[in-house]
Amino acid sequence: MAPTAMYVHIPFCKQICYYCDFNKFYIDNQPVTEYVQALKQEMTYAFQDKVLPLSSIYIGGGTPTALSIEDLETVLTDIHENTRLDKGGEFTVEVNPGEADADKLLMMKKLGVNRLSIGVQAFQNSLLSKIGRTHSAEEAQETIALAKKAGFENISIDLMFGLPGQTMEMWEETIQTMLALDIPHVSAYSLKIEEKTMFYNWYRQGALEPMPEDEEAQMYEKLTSLLFDAGYDAYEISNFAKKGYESQHNQVYWKNEEYFGFGAGAHGYLDGERYMNTAPLNHYIKAVQHEKTAVKERHSVSLKEKMEEEMFMGLRMKKGVDDKRFKEKYGCSYLEVFENAVPALIKQGLLINTEGSLRLTEKGRLLGNEVFEQFLLD
Repeated sequence: MAPTAMYVHIPFCKQICYYCDFNKFYIDNQPVTEYVQALKQEMTYAFQDKVLPLSSIYIGGGTPTALSIEDLETVLTDIHENTRLDKGGEFTVEVNPGEADADKLLMMKKLGVNRLSIGVQAFQNSLLSKIGRTHSAEEAQETIALAKKAGFENISIDLMFGLPGQTMEMWEETIQTMLALDIPHVSAYSLKIEEKTMFYNWYRQGALEPMPEDEEAQMYEKLTSLLFDAGYDAYEISNFAKKGYESQHNQVYWKNEEYFGFGAGAHGYLDGERYMNTAPLNHYIKAVQHEKTAVKERHSVSLKEKMEEEMFMGLRMKKGVDDKRFKEKYGCSYLEVFENAVPALIKQGLLINTEGSLRLTEKGRLLGNEVFEQFLLD
């Protein structure tokens, strides 16, 4: 059965954020038109000239809205011609504040986009400049207002905590600002200092000190408390939604389902294989033109790995891992496969097994990675 979800990577940015380790390039003097054409070719070859029914499409980056309105319209039109979004399906585009005016937003709406993910990160200009963001808090609010005016109801924003110089008061102000803007979905992530980033260089030089873990944990607890009081469901460790606004696309990942991945450096999961496209722009464009595929690496996922991933990803969700679904996929219960880990984690108060599902407790949510490590099979 063909996947029903698709990820498309637009690797261009007008500014490189200090924390970002995704595949990205300054947009100036890049072969943008050739890249857009290669994307179309890659999709056409993969779908074999068929129109594919999909339940979820996600365009991420980089910064998709760094593209001109003409180039972004071409990408969306190509997707529109190659796919058919199911009724009730989700079509998300990542938006950078200040890079999507009314015309660009209306064009996206006209071509079927029905969800926006806006990279706000914080509502304090001092913090935004410290992390390499070029937009202001005012531009973020203006972009949200323009999106609503264009008819977008399903809007998500990204927020970050554990940032250099961020205080609990700043974090609470950011959350309260988000609540006042009436945004139905928020993704909130703690800062991770990744290799090949400016922050990593500064960290190595001793110029950047990570926030202590206990302070980060307090920020996370403040977030969950305020959002719970405001009627948001913490349906995944880092994601919170009003009823009916949960991200369909991200649930594909958390449910360990297959999906198409297109674009330079994009990842996909197809026919039991995880794959990654070549990342450099010119290599990607030439590979698509000459070989009809840009796949650089393939990994056939073993049964052991699939079961491990089912637990890592599924436990991120509030509803956890359903044993009936696990048995249907793998022919046995997670209680059999992880006969030592599950009872031990339940005893430690990190997991609860109820109504046929294994879930993280509140304590378990704070120690997620430590819990997930216990599901590595020898």
